[in-house]
Formats: sequence, structure tokens, C-alpha cells
Amino acid sequence: MTDQNAPLQRVLVIYAHPDDPEFFSGGVLAKWATEGKHISYALATSGDKGSDDPEMTAERLIAIREAEQRAAAACMGSDTVIFLRYPDGELEHTLRLRRDLTRLIRQLRPDIVVTNDPQTVWTRTGGINHPDHRAIGEAALAAIYPSARDRHTFVELWRDEGLAPHKVRRVYLAGTLDPNLRVDITAYLERKIEAISQHRSQVKDFEALAKRLRESNDADFESEPPIYSEAYRVLSLR
Repeated sequence: MTDQNAPLQRVLVIYAHPDDPEFFSGGVLAKWATEGKHISYALATSGDKGSDDPEMTAERLIAIREAEQRAAAACMGSDTVIFLRYPDGELEHTLRLRRDLTRLIRQLRPDIVVTNDPQTVWTRTGGINHPDHRAIGEAALAAIYPSARDRHTFVELWRDEGLAPHKVRRVYLAGTLDPNLRVDITAYLERKIEAISQHRSQVKDFEALAKRLRESNDADFESEPPIYSEAYRVLSLR
């Protein structure tokens, strides 16, 4: 039985690509790392499509981007980074993906899962959300409930692998158009930028990006110095 009063200490970050954790959630992850939470990362793909260099191969890019993600996780004090190595750009909410995520949830037994809001098709700035982001959010939510909770869903995980059911207590959906929580990350902005800086294969002009991030303070808070935030749809589960 899950103790609903126990502190939320174990975090599992489930995203589609290397660099998604940092861009979507780098501030809250830095905050939680400072508070002593244990953070694990699961990436459905290794970002093998993320290059416009005609000389780059998928194999080389996988090696580069996996190393970058491990370095970014190290900025948060984490050495638990798991790559499922599904093809980049082709992610779908399949039973296989849901089973893989259910397995990870039962193995790592997180209190909190952070993933994408699968309902976000377009962004507030007029962009189109990557279909991999929608797919991983949908699969992660289905793995959290009911698959990880129910003993006889993917019964082979319990029967053959000895993985007991697990109930996640809280879900943070990033990239949402319907937030119910805004986290003040002002004190952690530079740590978020440091983690993003590890993804050099994806950022052609890092100094320009860092400048934009430092100028992107929360306009709803008119304060000096400025306040920076990340917005989430938070689900509290019983």
C-alpha cells in the first residue's frame, strides 16, 4: 500500500528525445535536484534524425546525443539515463512502448513522472508540436494508469520478471496549453541553461539561445529582478 503522506522523492522523466528534459523541464528538475530528489531519465528515442548535416550518420548521431543527454543529466546529479532506442520521428503509442514504460515504472518506482501533455497539437507561439512528444505523453499516461498499477496488465512483467505493481502519485505534464501550476525557477535558470548547453549538436548558436532564455522572464510577474517560471498540468493520483 502506498503511503500518501510519504515525501515525493523519486522522479522519473519520460520524454521522446535527448534535450527534451532540459528544454521542457530543466528548471523544475534543477529545483528538485537541489532539494535532494532522485531523478531518473527515460528517453524513447536517441534523436537519430536530429541533424541537417548530410555527412552525419544515424549511428554517429545516436552516440553523440546519448552522450549529451548523460552530460545534461549529470548537471542534475543523475547518472540514471535509459534509452529505449525507438526510431526518432516515428514514435507511436503502441502496446510495445506502453509495456516498456510500464516496466520502467515498476523497476524505478517513481513518486513523480514528468512527461509531455499529449493533448498539445500546437504551441502558444504558433508552432506545431512534434508528434513524438504527443505519442510519448499518451503512452506514458497509459503506462502510469492503469498498466503499472494493475497486476494482470502485462502479466508477464509480474509473473516472469518479478516486477510488482506500482502507483505513481503525481504527474507533471509539460508543454501544456492548460496549466494549473507555475513553478518559479528563477533561482535555477542558470542550472537549466548549463544543462541545455550540453546539447551542442542541437544548438548552433548557444550564446544567442542563452540570451533568449535569460530574456524570457514571466511577463505575468512585473518584478525586478525578473521572475522565470515553467508551467505544468499537474495530476494528483490516488
